Amino acid sequence: MKKLIVIIIFVLSLQSVVGQIEQDKVLHFLGGNLYGLVGAGVANEISEGNRTWTFIGAVGGSLLIGLAKESIDQHQYGGWSNEDLLATVSGGITVGVTIDIFKKKKQRKRAQLYKNATTTANVSYQKIFPKETIKINSLLVLGMSTTVLEK
Repeated sequence: MKKLIVIIIFVLSLQSVVGQIEQDKVLHFLGGNLYGLVGAGVANEISEGNRTWTFIGAVGGSLLIGLAKESIDQHQYGGWSNEDLLATVSGGITVGVTIDIFKKKKQRKRAQLYKNATTTANVSYQKIFPKETIKINSLLVLGMSTTVLEK
């Protein structure tokens, strides 16, 4: 119950903060999310699933697009904004942390499934061979009786 009250108070306090954030910063944050996701995907493929490089890829992708956007703004409008760059990189950091949390959860789940499968499996079994060798017939393979041949 205490957790629920804390969450409600936190959400209500965020409502006043969201009203103070400029729309431009929100768009930079979303752009950082998008390009951070792309960077994380590329880094994940290149590093074969290394968590550190996936996070670095998310931050790097958002930083790269943020620098490109601010350099375009500097050239066209004559204004570089470090706050916009920070909002873009914050979006990439958010994606990197989120991917890391869910990836770790998935790895823990797989490890638990593997542990459950190996501990409950009966690996000691006894091989029983037939006492007499049966001539394998094509009818036996099909599941038909050999009495068909006798008629």
